[in-house]
Amino acid sequence: MFCFQCEQTAKGEGCTRMGVCGKPPDVAALQDLLVYALKGLALYAVEGRRIGIEDHDADIFASKALFATLTNVNFDQDRFVKLIHRCVELRDALRAKVKKAGGRIDFDHPESVFKPARDIDELIKQGDAAGIKSYPGIHPDILSLRETLMYGLKGIAAYADHAEILGVKDSRVYAFIHEALAAALKKDLTADDLLKLVLKCGEINLLVMELLDRANTGVYGHPVPTKVPLGAKKGKAILVSGHDLKDMEDILKQSEGKGICVYAHGEMLPAHGYPGLKKYPHFYGHYGTAWQNQTKEFAEFPGAILMTTNCIQKPKDAYQDHIFTSGLVGWPGVRHIENGDFTPVIEKALSLPGFREDQNGRSVMAGFGHNAVLSLADKIIAAVKGKKIRRFFLVAGCDGAKPGRNYYTRFVELVPKDCIVLTLACGKFRFFDKDLGEIDGLPRLIDIGQCNDTYSAIQIAIALSKAFGCGVNDLPLSMVLSWFEQKAVAILLTLLYLGIKDIRLGPSLPAFVSENVLRILVEKFNIMPITTPEEDLRAILG
Repeated sequence: MFCFQCEQTAKGEGCTRMGVCGKPPDVAALQDLLVYALKGLALYAVEGRRIGIEDHDADIFASKALFATLTNVNFDQDRFVKLIHRCVELRDALRAKVKKAGGRIDFDHPESVFKPARDIDELIKQGDAAGIKSYPGIHPDILSLRETLMYGLKGIAAYADHAEILGVKDSRVYAFIHEALAAALKKDLTADDLLKLVLKCGEINLLVMELLDRANTGVYGHPVPTKVPLGAKKGKAILVSGHDLKDMEDILKQSEGKGICVYAHGEMLPAHGYPGLKKYPHFYGHYGTAWQNQTKEFAEFPGAILMTTNCIQKPKDAYQDHIFTSGLVGWPGVRHIENGDFTPVIEKALSLPGFREDQNGRSVMAGFGHNAVLSLADKIIAAVKGKKIRRFFLVAGCDGAKPGRNYYTRFVELVPKDCIVLTLACGKFRFFDKDLGEIDGLPRLIDIGQCNDTYSAIQIAIALSKAFGCGVNDLPLSMVLSWFEQKAVAILLTLLYLGIKDIRLGPSLPAFVSENVLRILVEKFNIMPITTPEEDLRAILG
């Protein structure tokens, strides 16, 4: 195997024996083979669109299948076997439609006629021959840009899937997914060609994030500032982690009146801000953090746990019997919930002891989406003009298990008292419960939401730039970002598409970015690696 799609990859170069995330070589091979098959499907999807044929099943499948290959989403070998065979079925059906309509079907790429083996060992061998190392002699800059495009594409697929689950989609998104997958097969693309596609990936991701914002707020209402307790109530308990608000809604509905409290974990914390979810009285609080303590938290949680997206490594055998997965998430030995029926989760919660007594803890504020923050725009502008707010810091991004992420905690602790910290995504759980105080009634720590809510941060920045009559790069705003997996790659590409400069990125730079590509990013966008909190703050504040 060879995989370098995430931040924690071995030695900062690539995982070759076993993924640091826990991904075994056989699953890595099957994921590579699925992407290989998707490229074949994409050839016919692109040609089909050229002659007026759009295949809804192929579009939705491509999005979901790519999502399944994100870091820590699915390590279930059997489910990838099914996805590979389904991909080829859809490809052949689309090929027949294109042929009947007089379109081109004679592609000279083996992906277009790939036949998956029926034997699992042979299928894994096919996957071993289809990975990143299967392109000997490719220029490192071409490989770098192609893989950057691929990982941004995986991020797009994840956000598109979340939106589609709530009934919001756009054919332009699926058209680009196929376009980019097909482009990865072209051997005549230059670095400039690929760079344009990479930035277009950022443009399409902006569209996807707008769709997801519209989906979430359209179904559940605009988030409102909400105090969320960090303690627990005596009684039976279910913990819901991840990003999928639809799963949260379904489990709240199905557990209502059963004497069970439902808690958020990790990226599900912002769910407390949505009127359509916070209305349930048994949706109580937030339990735990995210990456750094999750093994201990999950082992000690006295109820059932539902994982809705990628935010945990493979559960330990000692406690995986009370963990369930849904959607695209899967690990061997962990029960998967099908068709939105969470009865097994509820029954498991009722069979477990739950919390034996109330645990009174602190509380945090959630629910500062763009609608809530922009309602305070006049107050914010007045505080800036009155020199009460000197600067805004967007300290946001992913968390992870690799050492070095305490940088972000220390950075937030050192931010001067006349500055405000905006945050989102799971990286905030390094510091989300710190009391930074207020400035003229405005909290100094403003939680915008999930990584899925990056659109809110962008809208806030754009609105402030209009209010102050300047470009976003001229605002008193500094971005200090952490990345871990492919959704973060898509968000970074969106920021670059928007022309955002001076981003500080860490804990380490992507292993898939070559020296020349990095030089281009530095020259064009002044991307900088983080150093130390003290040095970076001095450089920003002068």
